[in-house]
Amino acid sequence: MKLLTQKKPRDLVINNLSHKEIKLTLLSLLALTFQVSTASTIKTVASYDINLSLVQKVVKGQVTDESGAPLPGANVLIKGTTIGVQTDADGNFSIEVLGNNNTLVVSFIGMEEQEVTIGVGPLKIVLKETGQKLNEVVIVGYSTIKKESLTGSLQTINNKKLTDATTPSVENLLAGKATGVYVNSGSGQPGEAGKIIIRGKTTVNGSTDPLWVVDGVIVGSSAGSINPSDIETMTILKDAASTAVYGSQGANGVIVVTTKSGKSGKATINFSTKMAATTLNTGNFNLMNGAELYDLYDSFSNKQDFSNAWWWTPELRNKNFDWWDNATRTGLATDHNLSISGGNESLKSYISLGVYDETAAIRGYDYTRYNALLKFSYKVNNWLTVRPQINATRRDVLDRQHSVGAMYGNMPWDNPYLAEGTLVGNQPNPTWVNTTGSNYLYDLQWDYSESEAYDVRSNFDFDIKLTDWLTFTSVNNYIFSNSNSMAYSDPRSSSGLAVKGRIEDYMSSYNRVYTNQLFKFNKSYGKHDFNAIAGYEWNEFNSKSTVGIATGFAPGFIVGDVASIPEKVKGSRAQWAVQSLLSNVNYTYDNKYLAQVSLRRDGASNFGVNSQYGNFFSVSGGWNIHKEDFFKADYITNLKLRASYGSVGNRPNSLYPHYALYSLTTGYNENPGALISQIANPDLSWEKTYTAGVGLDISFLKRFNLTLDYYDKDTSGLLYQVPLPGVIGVTSIWKNVGAVSNKGFEAALNVEIVKNEDWRWAVDANIGVNKNKVTSLYGERKQIIVGDGSGIAGSASKLLTPGKDVDTWYLTEWAGVDSETGRPQWFETNANGERVKTFSYSNASKTPIAMGAYTPSFFGGFSTNLDYKSFDLSAIFTYSVGGEIYNYARAEFDSDGAYTDRNQMNLHSGWSRWEKPGDIATHPQASYNNQSNSNKASSRFLETGTYLKMRSLSLGYNLNVERLNISNLRLFVAAENLFTISHFSGVDPEIPPSNGQITGVATSVYPQTRKFVLGLNLTL
Repeated sequence: MKLLTQKKPRDLVINNLSHKEIKLTLLSLLALTFQVSTASTIKTVASYDINLSLVQKVVKGQVTDESGAPLPGANVLIKGTTIGVQTDADGNFSIEVLGNNNTLVVSFIGMEEQEVTIGVGPLKIVLKETGQKLNEVVIVGYSTIKKESLTGSLQTINNKKLTDATTPSVENLLAGKATGVYVNSGSGQPGEAGKIIIRGKTTVNGSTDPLWVVDGVIVGSSAGSINPSDIETMTILKDAASTAVYGSQGANGVIVVTTKSGKSGKATINFSTKMAATTLNTGNFNLMNGAELYDLYDSFSNKQDFSNAWWWTPELRNKNFDWWDNATRTGLATDHNLSISGGNESLKSYISLGVYDETAAIRGYDYTRYNALLKFSYKVNNWLTVRPQINATRRDVLDRQHSVGAMYGNMPWDNPYLAEGTLVGNQPNPTWVNTTGSNYLYDLQWDYSESEAYDVRSNFDFDIKLTDWLTFTSVNNYIFSNSNSMAYSDPRSSSGLAVKGRIEDYMSSYNRVYTNQLFKFNKSYGKHDFNAIAGYEWNEFNSKSTVGIATGFAPGFIVGDVASIPEKVKGSRAQWAVQSLLSNVNYTYDNKYLAQVSLRRDGASNFGVNSQYGNFFSVSGGWNIHKEDFFKADYITNLKLRASYGSVGNRPNSLYPHYALYSLTTGYNENPGALISQIANPDLSWEKTYTAGVGLDISFLKRFNLTLDYYDKDTSGLLYQVPLPGVIGVTSIWKNVGAVSNKGFEAALNVEIVKNEDWRWAVDANIGVNKNKVTSLYGERKQIIVGDGSGIAGSASKLLTPGKDVDTWYLTEWAGVDSETGRPQWFETNANGERVKTFSYSNASKTPIAMGAYTPSFFGGFSTNLDYKSFDLSAIFTYSVGGEIYNYARAEFDSDGAYTDRNQMNLHSGWSRWEKPGDIATHPQASYNNQSNSNKASSRFLETGTYLKMRSLSLGYNLNVERLNISNLRLFVAAENLFTISHFSGVDPEIPPSNGQITGVATSVYPQTRKFVLGLNLTL
């Protein structure tokens, strides 16, 4: 056919046009503000012979976000080709499409990709933010489900809300962002991970850590070595409907992490970098300088006891060495990440590299972590898709860290340097006031430790599409970890002097094999929708460690070969395995009525042969009330009622609690022998938690989203080491005894206050309330007194008794200071059962009482995000109200003169010390070598745990750099842990974990750091 046309074409002919647009697209690479112009001069075109299938049609349109704001630099591709254009500054585009093509693929950074069918007239394309789309389809127990069909309680947080903290630890990213999730961010030492408790403690003796699942793989009780920059979403599963499918591993909640994947379309290159200056945040804790300590000593009532000592001179008041300042500095943290992603319908890939490096705010500690992730999805044909990935991490630590204990305790009168500038030798130090004190700087000239660790997580997953409604999914994972460390004690140092030097080499490794084989069913019959899974799972762990210690060598050598004495060699191995059968069914009728049921059967190696398998279940339902015909409130766009009930389990923190164990010793005449150390219990089984919950989801006025949840959790068969009479040689046996209850309420609110072309202002807030109590113990036992978990001698105790919180303090009751004598007082119980005051700590300590608990009354967080044109401002706060902290550090540094070998703290705001009769004071009269017992463990050192903390404040600007073919360039400044408002007298009311557990005991902690950040995000 011959077609005669006279028109105003775009450049010359079809082929020329295609090459030019391809070239422009490749150069711009997702440029956010790069405008493509294809206008040309007007020409008259001669007649051509043209195939009708190649006839061009010009498609025009505009791309905007949900508020109607145009999206410049959005990609518009013809589906199945690499031909495309980008939108101009007003979001408009014009593209010439071949006759047989009728679908466009539209994408933009931070938005969900959308396919659009070409019709008649200009297109109006509205893209949704990534987080909104991900919230529409959420991950629940091995599968995904539409949010409107969800019956469980969970919360999904996208990567935008997870990248506001400069940290290598994923756990710390959740603080204040999820309802009912208490996050303790840990210490400020680089690489330290926080602790998480979801909906309260369900155990008195085991781990409270949630289960972590990464890309469908159960990885254990921590997030491991995931790079925060690689995370797409984190979903927190909280109730039985969400966690029961994980059975014996879901008792403490489940956190599902999904890492980023490649998407169809052009390749995207992302680069981000942060540089943060870090300083220690000491809170309200204020140590004395030389003059303040001198004035304290000068006020002692028994000054005659030391007034003739050689060191007590007026010049002492002017001696002031700042041990804290000497050990600290402005640290530097850098975080660099590069990722490349893209692909087509057959092959998608995501590749990332990351380097996190931090020199600590306490001198001498350097932490570096390297991350790499390679993730692919290859659609081999219409029924087979393979999804291999590998994630590798290396961590390096060089530890010459200055002593945290010395920062707190060393006296300002004692200088580590002699007059000529050389270091004072280690203890004893006759030149110091504290003659038994230790100058750690002397040993630090030579002593140090170093470590490196490698973690590799590899997957080979695949999907086989058996029918349109049935898919077989296989997840196969192997994790390998290897770490080694060396600690060097020089022959010249005090720690190595006696043995002429010591080298300690430690090596450990573990591997974890995980596989699950699932059949996934997804089918609709009219108004009936079914989504189901059924499968088998295996999880196996193996570890081993070796320690070698050698002594006696010349200074400077760091290998055992040069040592003259092989001091010790020891090693250990550990193994466990869990296998499971699991199933889950979701049913929806007419998108109104929802039901879910799950069943799981677990077998675990660390339970008795009589109870090795356990069964777990959940049932739940939901009602989308807003979809009913009778519902006429148009201003309410979502109203869902949810309810669930089910069970999950918990395993002991011991690997072999059910076995009879023996302790091997050198025995008689150096011959090996065995002594029984544990009695077998073949009936030992899971702790079981039964949870009931109801929830309500409401969206109204197109601006408000509210979620409300109430839950009741009852845990029975607590795993506990029950004491036995010592006469048999074994002091305890593992049994299932006792029960704990948790009841709570959660609320989360999102409000879009302003939403127009130039402005967008949103506020998020959440609150969690949890009431915890012990409901029963074993046998006729009415109470159990346990340590506080800190491992400190002479610290507080806790009380386990029906009706009380698991974290209830059990202490001698402080009665204040006698106003006439200035002596400390306590309460005791007299013969009549009355509580009366006494000056005798010994008598009072015989009748301690329960004195509050560490559990807060409520906690949560709130944030605000404000966007104006190219500017964005965000702030995140967390808070906790109520709960009592035991400030053990005051027993040392607020000792009323009891400790004369260490510095003391200044009196906190509102405190006063008794000086004369009639004074109403918080502190008794101080004396040298105080013998009044005023600093002994008592409720005197219980302090409020209430605080408000600004986690993050950031200001960013998106630059228009269209001439550089850059899609997005954002510069930002931020501050993290900017301030904490609290009346707690210690460093931080957010107490770092001790021995892997949140104890509520404040000691000489490594403080959290305040960070000032400068960053850049670049997308090509």
